[in-house]
Amino acid sequence: MGCPKTFFQVFSSDRNSQARIGQIETSHGKILTPAFVPVGSQATVKSLDTDDLLKIGTQVFFANTYHLYLRPGEKIIEKLCGLHRFANWPRPLMSDSGGFQVFSLGRSDLVKIDYQGVTFRSHLDGSKHYFTPEKSIEIQMKLGADIMIAFDHCAPYPADFDYVRSAMERTHRWAKQSLAAAQKRKNQFLFGVIQGGIEESLRKKSAQFIASLAFDGLAIGGVAVGEEKNEMVKVLDWVMPLLPKEKNQRPVHLLGVGEIDDIFQAVERGVDSLDCVMPTRLGRMGWLLIEDRQRDFKYDINKSQFAQDPSPVGDDCRCQVCRNFSKAYLHHLFRAHELLAYRLATYHNLFFMEQLFVKIRESIKKGEFLKLKEKWLEQ
Repeated sequence: MGCPKTFFQVFSSDRNSQARIGQIETSHGKILTPAFVPVGSQATVKSLDTDDLLKIGTQVFFANTYHLYLRPGEKIIEKLCGLHRFANWPRPLMSDSGGFQVFSLGRSDLVKIDYQGVTFRSHLDGSKHYFTPEKSIEIQMKLGADIMIAFDHCAPYPADFDYVRSAMERTHRWAKQSLAAAQKRKNQFLFGVIQGGIEESLRKKSAQFIASLAFDGLAIGGVAVGEEKNEMVKVLDWVMPLLPKEKNQRPVHLLGVGEIDDIFQAVERGVDSLDCVMPTRLGRMGWLLIEDRQRDFKYDINKSQFAQDPSPVGDDCRCQVCRNFSKAYLHHLFRAHELLAYRLATYHNLFFMEQLFVKIRESIKKGEFLKLKEKWLEQ
């Protein structure tokens, strides 16, 4: 399969906001944007198989470089013809750089940063490893992901200005190294990461620097590490106006964000795709997504009030779970700790997310995105 000539194009924009409809084209298919990207860290979206994902309408999912490097190893996956064949997934795949996990999963006193990379210990067995930008790109290329992320340093929250600046400068240096390491990639695209914490001057500097490099796409990181929601919105307001809109137009991905209100805020400002564990993690806990702002868009099926409730899981939802099973049945499955509970709840939640993004794309096409946002968020 050859690499498409046009990786990203914008079809239409909302007349009252920066929201836009576009298309990312890879050798494994197209991604209509704005798009939600489920997280499949271990080359699986937990509790679902790829047939489930196809029925849901999932366009792409996010694999984790750190986890797949440690187990089963990128060499095994490469030997078995890459992630697509390994996971039996025919559509596009994204892979992160592993940078966030390197810094967050290991004991902080065992993570050692030098000019070239990071020494860390595996959370599985304590073994010592060393990641550089070149190593991260090498792993992602062997995994065969359609869209790769440059190695970066995501500063924790909170962190002082000097630490955030140092992490940003390191991210910029590693961005150039990631680009150089990816020069020989085939049928793969690379996104650079904008960092800078919640510091306006650093965010603007990072946006301008990363946008000046020859990345295929741009990613905004470090806005899902504990900061308040209004701070995430501020970061977008600082960054998005600085990214090229006409010439050298590239897709913008927001890393680790997926709460319903955050999705509308991000899309309104021109974000093209977002990834988040929210719908799958909540599903495994028994929290089911619904269109109800007053209930924070979810309810807990474990509660006794649902023990005899014959109604479907989601009002007006047409997923196979809602067409075939009642709240009472899912309540029973969770109370009995049956494995099917996790699959059904996760299936419903991801279907809910896909349908939300269908509605978002339709509203942008009609020039009614802000009307849809008001309907969902001003209840």
